[in-house]
Amino acid sequence: MKKILIIEDARNIRMALEDDFRFEGYQVESAATGPEGLEKALDLDLDIIILDLMLPELNGLEICKELRRRNIGTPIIMLTAKGEEVDRVLGLEMGADDYMTKPFSPRELIARVKAVLRRSVEKPFTEKILKVGELEIDRERYTVSLKGEPVKLSATEFRLLLFLAERKGKVFSRDQLLDAVWRDEAFVEPRTVDVHVRRLRSQIEDDPAHPRYVKTMRGIGYSFSDK
Repeated sequence: MKKILIIEDARNIRMALEDDFRFEGYQVESAATGPEGLEKALDLDLDIIILDLMLPELNGLEICKELRRRNIGTPIIMLTAKGEEVDRVLGLEMGADDYMTKPFSPRELIARVKAVLRRSVEKPFTEKILKVGELEIDRERYTVSLKGEPVKLSATEFRLLLFLAERKGKVFSRDQLLDAVWRDEAFVEPRTVDVHVRRLRSQIEDDPAHPRYVKTMRGIGYSFSDK
C-alpha cells in the first residue's frame, strides 16, 4: 500500500483529499501546518507528498527546499492557489515533481499522483553514481561533480543532465526533452530547452562554445557524449 502525506492548511480540502486517497487504497497521513508537515515528511517512510504552497509558519517552498537539502527524494506534487508562472517555476526549481493550481479536479490530482509514482519506479538504472568522463552524477543526492569539484545546478538543470547522460549517444528533440524533463509544466516553450542547455554548459564544459558533453545536433536537438 502506497503511503501519501497531505500537507494542506485548508481543513475542507485536506479532509476531502484524505477521503479520496483512502478510497483509492492509499495509506494517508496529513498535516495542517508547515512545521508539522516537515516533521512528518522527515520522519515517515513516504511514497509521495501533496504539498500546499501557502502554509502557516513554514511555506511549501521552504519545506520542499529543506527536504531536497537533506537529500530526501520523495516525489512532491505542489498545490498553489496562485496562477503566476513564477510560483510554479520556483516550486519545480526547488525540486517539486509536479504542481496543480487551485481549484483543481480531485480525479486529475489522483491521476497526477499515479503518473508521478510510475515515473519514480520506472528507473532502469540502479547504480547510485553515474560516471561519464570527468563528470560524476549522484542520482540519490542530486549532486554533480566535475574533476572532483562540486557543480552547482538547479533542479531542472540536474534533471536535464541526468536524462541525457543516462541515454548517452541518443539524440533528443526539444519537444522530447520538454516532455521528459519539464513534463506537464505549463507555459514552457521549446526555446526554454536551449536556455537551460546554455546554463548547463556554462557549468560543466571547459569550453562551452565547443562542448564535450552536451552536443547540438543541428536541426534536430541535443545528445550527450564524453568524446
